[in-house]
Amino acid sequence: MKRFRVLLTRPRPDSEALAAELRSRGIDSLIEPLLRMVPHQDAPGLDLAGVQAVLLTSANGARALEAALGAAPAGRQMPLFVVGEATARAARAAQFASLRVANGTVAALAGLVAGALEPGAGALLHVAGSAVAGDLAGDLGARGFALRRVVLYEAHTAKALTEAAQAALVEGTLDAALFFSPRTATTFVNLINQARLEPAARRIAAVCLSAAVAEAAGALDWRAIRIAAQPDQAALLDEVERECRARTSDR
Repeated sequence: MKRFRVLLTRPRPDSEALAAELRSRGIDSLIEPLLRMVPHQDAPGLDLAGVQAVLLTSANGARALEAALGAAPAGRQMPLFVVGEATARAARAAQFASLRVANGTVAALAGLVAGALEPGAGALLHVAGSAVAGDLAGDLGARGFALRRVVLYEAHTAKALTEAAQAALVEGTLDAALFFSPRTATTFVNLINQARLEPAARRIAAVCLSAAVAEAAGALDWRAIRIAAQPDQAALLDEVERECRARTSDR
């Protein structure tokens, strides 16, 4: 019996780590990054003067912060508030010392910050890409905090599916595709339409991090759409395993 196989659409560093986790669960992967992170052309210098904490809403933000700080040790001691465990793993890998971790949503991150910090103790710095989800600045601004966003990177979407991904879709060797953001799901939908591979989606399941991601993926007619019980990687992988068991029982 062939092993369950999924398409991983996150940027390559995230997908490679995810593929290793899936292998430990007996699940094979095909990595097809639909977003590529590049330094922002007009990225300003990183000024931490007067900043009481840095906020991160993605693992890419953690990597961009690491690159911006270079070898400077002082920045590694700055308190970090991060949106979820995947971002926390990237921050730990970059050897940041002080981490507080929210449960995977921007709203939860704002609540974590508001419960731990005082507005008058200094500004907050949000290290982010050129496109962000949620309204972190508005949420924290309503609570009296001054937040500024520094754009250190931008995400470039893939222009076409690779030959390997198209072949896997045509040959039916994929069982599911994993999506962590509405932008990635939308990009996949567009590329599937561009390649005229809509029928291939009917043979696989979309496993989505949240309802918003599922809404974006829902522009295609999938065999099934699954949504993680919580907006974090652990819950999404649990959903992948449920789909794997369901598919195995059908075969």
